[in-house]
Amino acid sequence: MTLQADARLTRGQNLTSIQSYLLNEEARHPGATGNFTWVLSAISLSAKFIAARCRRAGIEQVLGEVGAENVQGESQQKLDVIANESLIRCLGSRPAVAIVASEENEEPLILQEAEPGCERPYVVLFDPLDGSSNLDVCGGVGTIFSILHHDRRAPNAAGSVLQAGVKQVAAGYVLYGPSTVLVMTTGHGVQMFVLDPSIGSFLLVNDDVRIPDGHRSYSVNEAYLQSFPEGYRNYLEWTKHNGYSQRYVGTMVADVHRVLMKGGVFLYPPSDKAPKGKLRLLYEANPMSFVMEQAGGKAFSGTERTMEIQPTKIHERTSVVMGSPSEVDRVLSFL
Repeated sequence: MTLQADARLTRGQNLTSIQSYLLNEEARHPGATGNFTWVLSAISLSAKFIAARCRRAGIEQVLGEVGAENVQGESQQKLDVIANESLIRCLGSRPAVAIVASEENEEPLILQEAEPGCERPYVVLFDPLDGSSNLDVCGGVGTIFSILHHDRRAPNAAGSVLQAGVKQVAAGYVLYGPSTVLVMTTGHGVQMFVLDPSIGSFLLVNDDVRIPDGHRSYSVNEAYLQSFPEGYRNYLEWTKHNGYSQRYVGTMVADVHRVLMKGGVFLYPPSDKAPKGKLRLLYEANPMSFVMEQAGGKAFSGTERTMEIQPTKIHERTSVVMGSPSEVDRVLSFL
């Protein structure tokens, strides 16, 4: 038995795997078909595969660039490709998944048309390996995912993907660091699971994650400070005189996870090079905003709630301010 499992038993808590948790939640809905559970199970399976490849990346010589660019014009890392293929293959075996859309692919992939009697097949969006360039220096990386209902009224696959964040039915992320952490929401609070590699299962460690309020820290890449709009610059100048600390890893999953656990605010402002912001609305901003709001936080793009933005392009970019409610409000007051 692992030390973690032993500690949980000492505290009198039951061990709950992610599969058990999902089945228990499914049992609360008499009309559930099990399709939604299978989709989330596929994501957790892919996460275990990606975690194993990340741990052995140096040994298996899958670090570094692949020698090509993705649709974003960014150099693809070898593990970007591996993670992307893993998610597509795991989700492709689930009959309820109609469409997948990846940050690495130019267009959404239609896996299958809706089957007779299946009223709500799902659309799954993901950033397969956020911060992948950090792997070369043994830094934390992550996977971000978002699940939507398939809109059969849409004229094409892209149309079904272009839904505002408020229509998400589930979202979350996986952080591959000293431990592998899966954080998710289905619209009923935020749950956190940790992978126990000795038994190959994600175990529930917190079934109601809440973001602390009032922590004096912020996460932003200040290298671009002079190209930020004035309001952001004024806020960051204000923090210098009020005892704030900066924490920035350069992987959105790692930075947002720290804010979720400790409080504070994560900022990715517009800049001269990216006047609308740089984060992908569908693959990064929306799912992380859903998690943040369900944990009691806030998420805005400029002065607009991020999840209320109606996307017009599948790779649309946006700025983001998310974190503890009071700190997000403080940033907005400067804008």
